[in-house]
Amino acid sequence: MQSIREETEKLEEILVGENGVRAAKSIGRVIVEDEDSVRTAFQRDVDRITHSKAFRRLKQKTQVFLDPEGDHYRTRLTHTLEVTRIARTMARALRLNEDLTEAIGLGHDLGHTPFGHAGERALNVIMGGEGGFRHYEQSLRVVDTLEKNGRGLNLTYEVRDGIVRHTCDPLAATFEGQAVRLADKIAYINHDVDDAIRAGVLSAGDIPRNVVEALGRRYSERINTIVTDVIGEGCASGRLRMSPEVGAAVDTFHEFLYENVYRNPTVKGEERKVQGLINGIFEYYFKNPEKMSEEYLAIADRDGLTRAVCDYVAGMTDSYAISVHKDIFIPMAWTVK
Repeated sequence: MQSIREETEKLEEILVGENGVRAAKSIGRVIVEDEDSVRTAFQRDVDRITHSKAFRRLKQKTQVFLDPEGDHYRTRLTHTLEVTRIARTMARALRLNEDLTEAIGLGHDLGHTPFGHAGERALNVIMGGEGGFRHYEQSLRVVDTLEKNGRGLNLTYEVRDGIVRHTCDPLAATFEGQAVRLADKIAYINHDVDDAIRAGVLSAGDIPRNVVEALGRRYSERINTIVTDVIGEGCASGRLRMSPEVGAAVDTFHEFLYENVYRNPTVKGEERKVQGLINGIFEYYFKNPEKMSEEYLAIADRDGLTRAVCDYVAGMTDSYAISVHKDIFIPMAWTVK
């Protein structure tokens, strides 16, 4: 009698097209495991990522705006969910493996620092002599090494490849990984502008006219235009890409975002504070490693103290990093009676 997993794998032979990866054909895991009776290999990876500590911490990590006042700004977690939904929409339309796509989408930013890319840039400077710091490489380190007290999640090759290649070149080896890469860009260029308008950094009228004409005026309209375009191009050419017209508009939108949001004086002013905070915390734990937990002391023994402190700081949420910095550097008020 076939297990539920085996029945699902049979269905994938019908539902997953020639450009997708069927779970039964996965290259596998670094550490070989017995198959689950209910879930495919990629479904298990989705669950492992969703139940990880690093995934839970994403809810208190900045996307762009640091400690925003308001309930509707994106966090790293809501960004991750938006990316995953966009990627799954494309995967379903193009007959890719939705479970593999979901696992990559959910795991792609697990290695992000507190305070978004400002925190990443601060750690990159600190770690310059150690090869620098890149969040996509840290995401792979999280799932391979840091989760489960150093045992890692033992994810499949395809998920690990999609996670580490979601930003850098060369492209992911799977179309599912490439779909997440596109979905990441589609999500952030739209929701970061949406948040900037909410914060008063921009107004809707600031968006370049050619972008509005090509992609749409509303947030949802622009996402629908780009996703529909990618799907159409994929069906026509068998490649995951935007059409030249939409791609040009997205590039213009991307440049507008960098110039008017990421390089905005207010945003950059806050980034200087982040650099000071990250530097201070890092230096403190490097000089006082015994203040870290046993988990990170074990990493120091294995991979060196610099890497262990980097892992510890990178894993902090925004609120925890602020709290730690306050405890270290701001004296407590007390009264002599």
